[in-house]
Parts: sequence; structure tokens; C-alpha cells
Amino acid sequence: QVQLVESGGGLVQAGGSLRLSCVASGSIFSIATMGWYRQAPGKQRELVAVITSGGSTNYADSVKGRFTISRDNAKNTAYLEMTSLKPEDTAVYYCTLGVAFENYWGQGTQVTVSS
Repeated sequence: QVQLVESGGGLVQAGGSLRLSCVASGSIFSIATMGWYRQAPGKQRELVAVITSGGSTNYADSVKGRFTISRDNAKNTAYLEMTSLKPEDTAVYYCTLGVAFENYWGQGTQVTVSS
């Protein structure tokens, strides 16, 4: 069973930055696709960014140029670097790990951007 633990959320002013981390248990991290989703109050969960085992990345249009997803296979950790944050980025951010048609989710970390 894979467990994901996110950290790094918090309260930040508009224009500020945060870095989220997601540590995965187990030994499959290096072959997994890692992703970050977010869910704002009253809205559906949406994909923010993904990174494949080979390092290819994809981003939601709303975060392109501001957010960067990365991974460190030696540390079983995925990151989401968020810059130029906007109030509309306020949400609970979830880390996901996908491998062999299985998807695992973290518990989420709150990001609040004040105007």
C-alpha cells in the first residue's frame, strides 16, 4: 500500500510563493506518474500539474508559467513550486501517484492566498 504525505501549504499574500512537497512510501515512486490536484470550496477537483516517470510535465492553463512540478526519485518526493500566487489559487491541494492503473491520493494540504 502506498501512502502519500503532503506538506508546505499555508497562508500567503497574493504575489507570494509556496513549495508543496509530497513524500511517497514504498518502492514504486520512480516508475509512477505524480500529480497535483486542487479543490476549492464549492468547486470540482481539478488537475494542476503532472510529471511522468520520464520527467515529462503538463500543466493546467491557469497555472502555466507560475507553477513548476518536479520530482526527486532518490527522496521519493514530488514538489509543486508555486509563484505569483493569486487568490483564486486558494484550495486544498492533493498529491497523487499513479502506476499500473492504480491511483493513490494524499490527505491534502490547504493553500490560502489573501488579496
